Amino acid sequence: MATRTTKAGEAAHPSAPIVEKLRMRYAKRGRARFSSHRDIARTMEWTLRRAGVPVALSHGFSPHPRLSWIGAAPTGAASDAEYVEIGVTEHLDPLVVAREVDAVLPEGLSVIEVVPASPGALADRIDASHWEIETPGVPDELLAPALAAFHAADEVIVERLTKNGPKPLDVRTAVAELRLTLTRTDEPEAPEREDRARAATCGRLTAVVRHTTPAARPDDVCGALRAVAGLEFPEPVRATRRAQGRLDERGELIDPFATDRAASTA
Repeated sequence: MATRTTKAGEAAHPSAPIVEKLRMRYAKRGRARFSSHRDIARTMEWTLRRAGVPVALSHGFSPHPRLSWIGAAPTGAASDAEYVEIGVTEHLDPLVVAREVDAVLPEGLSVIEVVPASPGALADRIDASHWEIETPGVPDELLAPALAAFHAADEVIVERLTKNGPKPLDVRTAVAELRLTLTRTDEPEAPEREDRARAATCGRLTAVVRHTTPAARPDDVCGALRAVAGLEFPEPVRATRRAQGRLDERGELIDPFATDRAASTA
């Protein structure tokens, strides 16, 4: 039998082609929020293999899984809205994939939804994030005047350290909405008196932030409040991303999976 000659730059055993793409929304909570994006990516690759998902591989001598990540949350932030697109070599039931992958993911990571990808890039449907930011040691009554000063400013510049060095970032332009969230002191997860007292001194902010370059993160929002009003944060803030999507004319986020769901039921 004749032996096929491998061309330069071509793998001896190329991957099967991508048959379809699946889009997954997943959450990272608890201790998983301290994992870097690289750690999350490696964990997801391992999980997909263990769950038996036939992920397509890139060509070449160092093939890697065909995964596309969209808008990963920064290290230290929790999130209910992380997204990854997966190229697979077989037609699969998204509900089965969601169940099988969720069963294998480590504690702190969980699958929320898997949908078949419809035409169009997922990244084009995401240009903002909805964040909830808890500020231990800074109650609402201290946050309120700082928010007023922030909204009155035309721009609020903070310095962002990037891989290319410090860059100025106008947080005022990046923030589409910033307001107080009602502070609750009777949270079921904080039943002890000491925890309730702590919750009473913890303010909460809701922020809708546009995806700028460089991206404005929750700590940048707090840095902007420090810059414009001298507000200090005695403890690290706790940020959770609740949603990503495209801002509509009302300032609300459009679910990036809405088009995919509609196409799959058509």
